Amino acid sequence: MSKLAIITRLARQISQLTVNRTSVLTCSYRTDARHSTSNRGDGETTGSFGDRFGYKSLSSLAGKPIGGNSKPQVGENVSRKDKISFLVNTLLDLNDSKEAVYGALDAWVAWERNFPIGSLKQVLLKLEKEQQWHKIVQVIKWMLSKGQGNTMGTYEQLIKALDMDHRAKEAHEFWNKKIGSDLHSVPWRLCSLMISVYYRNHMLEDLIKLFKGLEAFDRKPPDKSIVQKVADTYEVQGYLDQKDRLLEKYKDLFTETWNGNPKGLRGSRPQRKEKQAQED
Repeated sequence: MSKLAIITRLARQISQLTVNRTSVLTCSYRTDARHSTSNRGDGETTGSFGDRFGYKSLSSLAGKPIGGNSKPQVGENVSRKDKISFLVNTLLDLNDSKEAVYGALDAWVAWERNFPIGSLKQVLLKLEKEQQWHKIVQVIKWMLSKGQGNTMGTYEQLIKALDMDHRAKEAHEFWNKKIGSDLHSVPWRLCSLMISVYYRNHMLEDLIKLFKGLEAFDRKPPDKSIVQKVADTYEVQGYLDQKDRLLEKYKDLFTETWNGNPKGLRGSRPQRKEKQAQED
């Protein structure tokens, strides 16, 4: 499906959603909109999103005041929930081509006054539930191309989706480009994710390099699972002395207690009491 066809389809469906919700565009409203459209110069008409694709009525209704007051924008009376569901269903119906997905997203945001970052986050969560990893990558990349969503949370979601989409090398490239040069402030949650990506995809030299980079900033791993992955990597690589030094350095993570009980007893309180009773 071409970008033009996608935009045309979305424009028609968004318009229909609005009509169904409002019952409404009064006769004077339509007359005023048609009058304003007919008085526009060719340059102004060519520049509007709707006119470029044959939807003059939609584009003219999107910004013309009536009686001196700002009027509702096209699609404004459609609920946020319906808009999100509409986009999710549209994306699920599309093939995975970049042109198709980007075209759908461009058309969906065309009627918004402000970039709908909150709604797009909900869309991403719904796509994640459907395990649509490729589409998640496309949506996030589109957001970033618009200068939106430049947060660690978005980066984490993109790296996870790339990994699940079997694109670990691309995740590594994105890490180096956007994140890896600032290791002193990257959240451990994101660092742990990247270590796991390297570990699962046998990118062992990259894993060791990342961990040593974090240690260079005197950052102690918060969880023993991270240390275990690094230790396993040292063993596979034949660096047994480094493995022993690592385990010795962070041995407190393996023996640390919680409320006086070993970490292995972190279950419900009845479970801990039962285990203690058995040991006594």
